[in-house]
Amino acid sequence: MVNPRAAMSDFAAAIGGDTRRDRLLGLTLAVLVTAIIVIIFFVDAKINTAPPPRIVYVETYAPTRTDADIIASQKKDSAERKAFREEKKRKFQELQKKLGIE
Repeated sequence: MVNPRAAMSDFAAAIGGDTRRDRLLGLTLAVLVTAIIVIIFFVDAKINTAPPPRIVYVETYAPTRTDADIIASQKKDSAERKAFREEKKRKFQELQKKLGIE
């Protein structure tokens, strides 16, 4: 069995027997580890936090464009949007059938 008084006296002897050099080394290591952890938190806070650059393409039109050209362009764009929606709807219905969702 271990005597608690003997264990405490051994612990006190180990702590009290430290030289100044040992304490300085321990203090230096403790401060260094703490500083490294704090620096890592600051560096990590700046990584992958900004959104990526977003490219926006702007379509320019000729100043001589007529109303008929505008209407034709709008009809074409509307048909493309409708075709896209229909294709998306078809894909979802296909997935619904595969998964057996009602």
